[in-house]
Amino acid sequence: MRFVFTDEQNKFRQEIRDFLKSELDAGTFSVDVSGLVGGPDQEFSRKMAEKGWIGITWPKKYGGQGRTYVEKMILIEECLRVKAPIGYHFSADRQVGPALMAFGSDWQKDFFLPKIIKAEDGMQFCLLFSEPNAGSDLAAVTTKAVKEGDYYIINGQKVWTSAGHVADFGWMLARTNTDSSVRGHLACSEFMIDMKSPGITVRPIINIAGAHSFNEVFFDDVKIHKKYLVGEENGGFKQIMAQMDYERAGIERLMQNYPLFEQLKNHVKEMDKDKDGGYFYAWVRDQVAQLEIEYNIGRLLCYNTAWVVDQGQKPSSQAALTKAYCTQYEQRLNDVATKIMGPVSQIKQGAPWAAFDGDLAACNLWGPSYTLQGGSVEVLKNIIALRGLGLPRK
Repeated sequence: MRFVFTDEQNKFRQEIRDFLKSELDAGTFSVDVSGLVGGPDQEFSRKMAEKGWIGITWPKKYGGQGRTYVEKMILIEECLRVKAPIGYHFSADRQVGPALMAFGSDWQKDFFLPKIIKAEDGMQFCLLFSEPNAGSDLAAVTTKAVKEGDYYIINGQKVWTSAGHVADFGWMLARTNTDSSVRGHLACSEFMIDMKSPGITVRPIINIAGAHSFNEVFFDDVKIHKKYLVGEENGGFKQIMAQMDYERAGIERLMQNYPLFEQLKNHVKEMDKDKDGGYFYAWVRDQVAQLEIEYNIGRLLCYNTAWVVDQGQKPSSQAALTKAYCTQYEQRLNDVATKIMGPVSQIKQGAPWAAFDGDLAACNLWGPSYTLQGGSVEVLKNIIALRGLGLPRK
């Protein structure tokens, strides 16, 4: 892997920065630390679509530019520096589109891909994977999709569904073989499901930060046509595993708190050694320097994973390593920032004396979810051990 960017890549980065600065200056959006990426703004996504920045790695025959994953990493990194509102197209671009290109039918590709890449109406997706008793062990899903003629009847429950309350379509894993003797790895299928279908109930989950991001989703005799089955029936688990690398390897796992990191560094630069105490001042500078080192390690891991993809290799162990490291780094960032700022770090937005206008309190409360969403650290360590290090299962 090259540890320097080409002139073309640097020019592309500057183009993105100029665009984002103009949008910030125009008041199109403001920097927000909550959520994995910036919130959903279809108009902003359409502006990115006009520049060809949605699906930039997709083949040209599907409307993409056929660019590298390193270039896509550059794009997402710059967006996350200011938490640009890319939430409308993010999941569809990152996960749904590539999965359809790999496993989808001709109808699915013709219907969805052109709409996703243009950020058209009705193309915001949520992921319907986790269930109350099936999170890290995804093969244990119990939501059933029973085939009746040309339709599937779906019953069950999903949980921790990000953006389920605003999404147009869900990307679902459900059990299609109801024989209990068949392992879940061989009994599940993938579907796309209209979230406005009769029988779907979405209930909000308010997290400890007071934000509504997650949801419970219930399916009661939801009827969908067989054309929404993605890939082979009962082959969904293997398909999902192929897609999880894209979910885990993204630089969003490193930069969810990035605006907070910038605020912390600016605060430390303004500290006074005599006023703040020599020992505390030295400790703070040491801690922030360590965070800067760890951040750059995580950044290199992210770009290395993108480079592995560009080499035509499957990045399972690299993606797992990247996510495990980056999400734990983000939690350390919250912890160090809280120790530096002291009790005011717990004051929420809108209250006097709130550290960084309450951003630190929000990040600290969001923090516990970082190492769970998209695969827990414990599961990721198993993947690293088995697929990366080649260790035995027992």
